[in-house]
Amino acid sequence: MIIMLMTASTAIMAQEKPEATIAADIISHYVWRGQDMGGVSIQPTLGIAYRGFKLEACGSAGLSNPDDNNEIDITASYTLGRLNIGVTDYWVNDPEQRYFLYDAHRTSHVFEANVGYDLGLASIQWYTNFAGNDGENNKGSRAYSSYLEAKVPFQLAGCDWEGAVGLVPFATSYYETSGLAVTNISLKATKDIALSEKLSIPVFAQLIATPHTQKAFLVFGITLSP
Repeated sequence: MIIMLMTASTAIMAQEKPEATIAADIISHYVWRGQDMGGVSIQPTLGIAYRGFKLEACGSAGLSNPDDNNEIDITASYTLGRLNIGVTDYWVNDPEQRYFLYDAHRTSHVFEANVGYDLGLASIQWYTNFAGNDGENNKGSRAYSSYLEAKVPFQLAGCDWEGAVGLVPFATSYYETSGLAVTNISLKATKDIALSEKLSIPVFAQLIATPHTQKAFLVFGITLSP
């Protein structure tokens, strides 16, 4: 992801007309919020944005392991100045492979709400599952699994960098935590590699530590877009 800084007025001017996103990341390992989700994967994105509103579909499919989950995530969001809100429908083909099955006790869909604020030097984001195949807490009840993350973007040595720290505040089987746990500490660097005068490809590397499971990952990726 290339980090771009712009004022709210510039962002509004840039979206006087709808803007489409068509892209795909090819990554060496799929790690999400400190969870190991699979090996080499391709992750396409299709989106449309207009005047702060955005509708985006993202997915993931394993390339190195046929047993890796297939995933489709659809997000509707709105950004007003430094504030953003959104709702996401996550779906993976486990435990139920039928996409259009929404039965509360069998569906593979998880519905999540989020709210975030850009502080300038850093941003914070809160996520909470409110329906679907959520995890359970220590008492066996719906956990309303939540995740809090802070990110700090900066530039150094010709690269765009982003540091992040994420934690799960409550016990939930969804994130495999028994209470408050730091699940993600990461540092990511992105740089455009010029292939010609008119063509460049963003590449990135990300070092990820997951203190709650005592694991670490080093991920490399390539972003392809028109």
